[in-house]
Amino acid sequence: MSPELEIALEAAHRAAEISRRFYRGNFTVTTKADRTPVTQADVECEHAIRETILRAFPDHGFFGEETGKTRSDAEYLWLVDPIDGTKGFVRQYPFFSTQIALMSRGDIILGVSSGTMFDEIAWAERGKGAWLNDERLSVSKTEDLGDAALSTGNLKSLAAGDGWAKLGECVAEVDRIRGYGDFYHYHLLAAGKVDAVVESDVNILDIAALSIIVTEAGGIFTDLNGEKPGIDTRSVLATNAALHDDLLTRLRGYVV
Repeated sequence: MSPELEIALEAAHRAAEISRRFYRGNFTVTTKADRTPVTQADVECEHAIRETILRAFPDHGFFGEETGKTRSDAEYLWLVDPIDGTKGFVRQYPFFSTQIALMSRGDIILGVSSGTMFDEIAWAERGKGAWLNDERLSVSKTEDLGDAALSTGNLKSLAAGDGWAKLGECVAEVDRIRGYGDFYHYHLLAAGKVDAVVESDVNILDIAALSIIVTEAGGIFTDLNGEKPGIDTRSVLATNAALHDDLLTRLRGYVV
């Protein structure tokens, strides 16, 4: 385990302590300019993560959901969403997480995804595999869409896109359709428990860590045009290795 991953895990554990403390309520909620909520827990988690990382790596850049960017031109840039799923957090849904990733020269090289209320933490480093609570992760080997379990996220924006009918054809063909959303269906995908995820209305802070966890588990993680995750990513097509080409052919160009 690299020093960077050790620090990322330490930061995730610190954030989990804070988010658990606030989860049952008694926190302030404000609304940002984009009409999304931000809580006292978001802010305190991000400050703890930021302090942990930059104390260890003061020359690295940092891009946080709540505190923005510092040294964005640095060779190493940390990408952090302290509480991904704040709307659910506010309503006491357990499907929120802390997402921490490290990017080097545009490539994501490690990621930590902490599903706090599920007591599960997944992590991966480039070339070293993916892990969940100390167990190695591996995607499924499902080859036929008719045998596949597909999970979707952010159906509202998917429904507003011009590929909705194409997605409907896929939904009608798969064996099972679910909508686990947020971090959870990516953990299931990396563990071989679902076979594909289609999602929209995301940003890089939401999915950077999850993308390397899925790929290091043997999967493929792109946007709906087949592009690798980057700063401007807004959609996701993540699958095991066998199903990606088929689903990408069906959904390529889906504008959301």
